Parts: sequence; structure tokens; C-alpha cells
Amino acid sequence: MFMRMPMRAILGIRAKWRFYAAVAALLIVTGAAWADPTEVSSLDPTGEWLVAKGWARIRIIDCNGRLWGVVSWEIYPDVDSHNPDSSKRSRPTLGMPILLEMAQTRTNQWDGQIYNAEDGNTYSANISLVSSNILRVQGCFLGILCGGENWTRVNPPNTNHAPPSPNSAEAPTSNLLETDKHVCLRLVGPSGLPPESGRGYR
Repeated sequence: MFMRMPMRAILGIRAKWRFYAAVAALLIVTGAAWADPTEVSSLDPTGEWLVAKGWARIRIIDCNGRLWGVVSWEIYPDVDSHNPDSSKRSRPTLGMPILLEMAQTRTNQWDGQIYNAEDGNTYSANISLVSSNILRVQGCFLGILCGGENWTRVNPPNTNHAPPSPNSAEAPTSNLLETDKHVCLRLVGPSGLPPESGRGYR
């Protein structure tokens, strides 16, 4: 036979659970506070990135708070032949925007769009830093089917050295000679520049 638990005991148990829940929430908050803030805040996605397949580098630049990624180096010069806009199918892929208007939506995440030159489609996308030298790029179709890859940070190409020999693993290559300021002007116009025009650009 089961005995009915007194109401006083039931209220006591409930009070204990509320106390434990409050302690757990406090530990979560303080744990986040103890995390090293510089480890996240110091991460910066701007710079030069080698795509997973190694055939191109994408330069990510900040155009007045929005991140854009343009093809800054490629092994084989190509054109945007799959673009749905027929007037753009002859434009060179070098200098072409790949990451479009990425805005920071949370700590270490930027959301926007990504253009896939292999099929001519534009997808919703986000980028985040796995570490200071690894960038996770993820694109989604209809917000459901998602795929991604990791890009590796590299030094900007040296455009002053002599062209590589034909037998070099780097040949043939193309480098984007535009400065970040000129890229922003080309992509978004004067509104893409910071209030102090030219600040922070190469």
C-alpha cells in the first residue's frame, strides 16, 4: 500500500529542485565568464584563405561592417560561364565576389550568401573560425540541405616575384592586384568604405 506524501514534504522537494536549478544556471553563466574572451574576440576572418580543393584563394575584406570574399588567386584563369546572367558569363573569375555581404549575427559567426561558380547558384551561407587559421564555410539550400568545407589561412600572394616556371606546381596562376579599398568601391560603392576613408585597407 502506497502512503500519501504530506504536502509539506512535496513543497520541500520542489524548493530543493529550484535551488539546484538556480545553482546550475549560475555555474553555466560563471563558466562562460571564466572562458578566455581574447580567444574568441581576437579571431578575425579577414585575410587570405585557400579553399579546400586548393585551386583558388579567397580574400575576405571588411566593407564598412559587411564581409565580402573575392577570388584573389587562382591556378587556372577562368570565366564565370555558369552565371544565370548571360551578360556576366564572360567575366573573369579572378576578382569575382564569392562571399556576399556577410554580417556578424553572433560571436564568431557571419551570415550572408555564397556564390558557387561551378553551378551559377547563390546560397545562404555562414562562416565561422574553427581557429585563427581555419575558417569553416557552410552553405545551405532552402535552409535545409547544408554542406561545408574548411579553408586555410595563407599569406597574401607575392605579386612582385618572377612568374613561376611552367613545371612549377604553382603555374599558371593569376593574382588580384586590387587593393581592399578598390574592391569595396567596385562591389558596393562609396558606402562600402568606413567613415575615415581608406582606414584599414591595404
